[in-house]
Amino acid sequence: MRQMHLVGFLQAQNCTNLASSWRHPESRTDFLSADYYQEIGRVLEAGKFDLGFFDDRLSMPDRYGGDHVHTVEHGIRCVKLDPVVVLTMMAAATSRLGLGSTASTTYYEPFHVARAFQTLDHMSGGRAAWNVVTSLNDGEAANMGHAEAMEHDRRYDRADEFVEVVLGHWDAWEDDALVVDKRSGRFGDGSKVHRLDYKGRFLSSRGPFTVPRSPQGHPVLIQAGASGRGKRFSARWAELVFVAHHDLEGGRRDYAEFKRMVAEAGRDPDAVKVATLCNPIPAATKAEAEDRAALIERLPLEIDALSLLSEALNFDFAAKGMDEPFTDEELAGIQGLQAMRDRVVQVSGKRNPTVRDFITASGRGRPRMDMVGGPKEVADKLEEWFSTGACDGFVISATSVPGTYAEFVRHVVPELQRRGLHRKEYSGPTLRDHLGLPRAERGAWKPPPRAATAAAE
Repeated sequence: MRQMHLVGFLQAQNCTNLASSWRHPESRTDFLSADYYQEIGRVLEAGKFDLGFFDDRLSMPDRYGGDHVHTVEHGIRCVKLDPVVVLTMMAAATSRLGLGSTASTTYYEPFHVARAFQTLDHMSGGRAAWNVVTSLNDGEAANMGHAEAMEHDRRYDRADEFVEVVLGHWDAWEDDALVVDKRSGRFGDGSKVHRLDYKGRFLSSRGPFTVPRSPQGHPVLIQAGASGRGKRFSARWAELVFVAHHDLEGGRRDYAEFKRMVAEAGRDPDAVKVATLCNPIPAATKAEAEDRAALIERLPLEIDALSLLSEALNFDFAAKGMDEPFTDEELAGIQGLQAMRDRVVQVSGKRNPTVRDFITASGRGRPRMDMVGGPKEVADKLEEWFSTGACDGFVISATSVPGTYAEFVRHVVPELQRRGLHRKEYSGPTLRDHLGLPRAERGAWKPPPRAATAAAE
């Protein structure tokens, strides 16, 4: 029986993706300690989650008003630790949970990303995943020594080369290149370690790479591009895709369309898993969950939404009045999350939505309240989405940490297991085992030669 994949959506910072979550009375505040993240890891592993995944940005939100003071005052994602380092702490406290992190193709170097994640795969026994992002706002650009963010599609063009370089380095060592024979004095077979010598439009990298093949072959590739260009990038490279479907009908349509794109890219659609974001508010009973939801609904502030919108869309929302429409030029100039911009236009029904429309239609800074209930109510919702062709699993976003994860594992996971929709035990030690993916073979990511493809047709 087909079973759903579960991902814990994490932030190595003072809050979850809900900026107000740090104010929740049940949220832990020791987010600068290893134990904070290790406890989350233990909870997710007890629930047999596929992986815990860290979102990341390379700046605190400071686009709104061109200043960071409000961000720090209100705790709007102002603390951002290095997620890969945090994952090493979580790896030490778990033995099966997959460990995923974001790393930018715009500001990092391919060799560095390849080495960090291949090393994490070794240190965790084959549980690493890299979330490929392109970075989108001017705050990140400024921190990394650039005047402004790179244009949207150009970022993805560069990212294509970046992934080619990383995968090329991960293929540098053949599986049996290491010998390590003390008697003969032979450490390895030098003919089985290969230089990359990559030269592209944006990037170049020589090699040879310094980390041998890892337990998974190489880490799992995650992507979450929602624009047209982002979806094409995901269809080409991703093995696990994060989406944010807003309704069941639209989710089914988008899921089918994306799987078609994967097939058109020459890949097996079943080998690319799609997990949609959700904000469950579970409890032992529906009444208790509704009480929890009422508390959570009181936590967000208007400044949360304005600051996060400014960050995500790379536009200063302080520059406009609440009921002042965006001009055509302003909308066209948005180089941040273009899918969010397009969603607001669609939901508001206005060609030129106002700031207030952006707050309302985007839901930025507020959790969706469409999955509130006891074990049965939440499981029913998840099963409906999963069994009717809208997704392969779910990215579970917490409203308090680690409380939401603990409540989900305590109440919802047993109900999903009872229905046969979620595993009772891990099927193997690696993240690829959890996702039902084979070990990555050297060169498997490369498209077949054009001549061979034409002959096959």
